[in-house]
Amino acid sequence: MKYVGSKDRHTKELIPIILSERVDGQFYVEPFLGGASMISRIAGNRIGSDANPHVIALWRAVRDGWVPPTEVSEEEYKLAKDEKVVDALTAFIGFACSFAAKWFGGYARGKDSKGNARNYAAEGSRGCMKKAAGLAGADLISCSYDDLRIPPNSIIYCDPPYLGTQGYVTGSFDHEKFWLWCDDMVNIGHKVFVSEYQAPDGWISVWERKVVSSLDKNTGGKVAVERLFTKDARNDQG
Repeated sequence: MKYVGSKDRHTKELIPIILSERVDGQFYVEPFLGGASMISRIAGNRIGSDANPHVIALWRAVRDGWVPPTEVSEEEYKLAKDEKVVDALTAFIGFACSFAAKWFGGYARGKDSKGNARNYAAEGSRGCMKKAAGLAGADLISCSYDDLRIPPNSIIYCDPPYLGTQGYVTGSFDHEKFWLWCDDMVNIGHKVFVSEYQAPDGWISVWERKVVSSLDKNTGGKVAVERLFTKDARNDQG
């Protein structure tokens, strides 16, 4: 299933970097779960959370055996958009059946390479099921990143709304507060990685790629350099 800001195409490069120093039993924690592309490819102790309750409702259901529908009509889409019930079906429709995976951003239409109408529900359902087995055993929690209880000495991977880009369903995002929280996490012993275009002083880029993204069907793609940042607690010591 597509999701705004998904790391699906970069997981093979990012995961080895993030887990390079992982030890047995160490928790991998992802406070911005989103499309679950990362956590579903990682084994062992895992915690995934998201401030958007719809996201957690969907992935909990998929983890526990629910299979999303392969057909969603425009009428069903409109009904789900009007009601916005916090459940797996509404979450699936809102993301998988919308233009550019933008939460209820318009019923998705398009054609495949053969000129046939695309079935976005079927594509989304297959995408969810590919992640189902990988989510088994993961603890999935609905809460803000700064309310999440994190086991000591965890590996934390954050993929927050990027500075200067459109916010998510949960509204505006306080980037300054987020980076201060990241500093705190580093200083109490966690290993923290953050995907962003830029980061405050003291954070170093350990991976980067040019990416093209667009959430607006009326504009062209935006080219930017996406990076993975990390920080050593020693960088804060005098």
